[in-house]
Amino acid sequence: MNTNPLQLTRDLLHYNTINPPGQERDCARHLGKLLETAGFGVKYHEFAEGRTSVVATIGGKQEKPPICFTGHIDIVPLGAAKWSRDPFSGETDGDRLYGRGSTDMKSGIAAFVVAAIKLAPHLKNSPGVVLVLTASEEVGCEGAKYLAQEKLLDRAGAIVVAEPTANYPYIGHKGLIWVEIETKGKTAHASMPEQGDNAILKMGKVIDALEHFDWKHQCGVDCHHVMGKPTMNIATVHGGLNTNSVPDSVKLTVDMRTVPGIDHVHLCRSIESLIGPLGTLRKIVETPPLYSEPDEWIESVFEVATPFIDGKPAPKTIMFSTDGADLKRGYRESSGGAVPTVIIGPGQPELAHQTDEWCSIARVDQSVEIFEKIMRDWNGI
Repeated sequence: MNTNPLQLTRDLLHYNTINPPGQERDCARHLGKLLETAGFGVKYHEFAEGRTSVVATIGGKQEKPPICFTGHIDIVPLGAAKWSRDPFSGETDGDRLYGRGSTDMKSGIAAFVVAAIKLAPHLKNSPGVVLVLTASEEVGCEGAKYLAQEKLLDRAGAIVVAEPTANYPYIGHKGLIWVEIETKGKTAHASMPEQGDNAILKMGKVIDALEHFDWKHQCGVDCHHVMGKPTMNIATVHGGLNTNSVPDSVKLTVDMRTVPGIDHVHLCRSIESLIGPLGTLRKIVETPPLYSEPDEWIESVFEVATPFIDGKPAPKTIMFSTDGADLKRGYRESSGGAVPTVIIGPGQPELAHQTDEWCSIARVDQSVEIFEKIMRDWNGI
């Protein structure tokens, strides 16, 4: 059985799980087989053909719920720039392990899988550990949403999300919502614009309205004491077919990052009210905010991480979104209680999605130590 975190990370890098299309099944089955051999109960769940998530459990026979560790199997495309290393071979150079997914986040998965396998003999009669390995995090957290919506999650008392943080423990992230706004008009010859209805001019008014969006007035919240302010970015605009015609359709996409207290349904309705008859709104992707106020367990995670970072952690949230928000919702609904969540993993966050992505091998080893200590403390072993 492979309990070497470097080799396991390399093994996972060999699987091309670029999303789209994803096709995580083979990689998921590889991990599932490892965990089954170690004594975990393993279940596979697919939200579409080949889009496989794994839920592996051990222990869990006591009143105290198990602790959950989670990571996503899919990776983003390679990008247009040429790589200097093979993105799927797991090449090493000194302390660096190269490959698409090395930082985001197959090294994090390898670290907690290795830690769990090491402790497996001691976990069987403990509150236990549940490992949730998800498909399609990179495109709207589809795998995690499916697990939560289909009530495929049992119990968890806390969640560790092994996304790239350079082993700094973060206690949440902003929510994410993407919307598409479309304005429609009537086409006509450009020499007779009065015969048409210009959709671009309508979209200009929509953009002006969005530029002056007031979070406090529209949503009741314009700041969070740790996350800061919500944001809105107008990301793409597509419209018009040819220069000598009046455009009759324009589509615009908007990226919004939200903080706790902002209801996404209300947010969309506020934007619809703001743009009025000028256009229509369609939601594309949504992930709720994730935040856990520091409690005794989170403080214990801070203590575990302290030797591996520059001083004791302070409460911070990370910029990107994760599966943690949907999994926390799923576990809260199944158990009825609060589920504190921490984001911590070996990858370097600024290297995620980059050409020639790499991860520090030493930091992966440190993550194994951190995750093992968190598992031991939770289970009293």
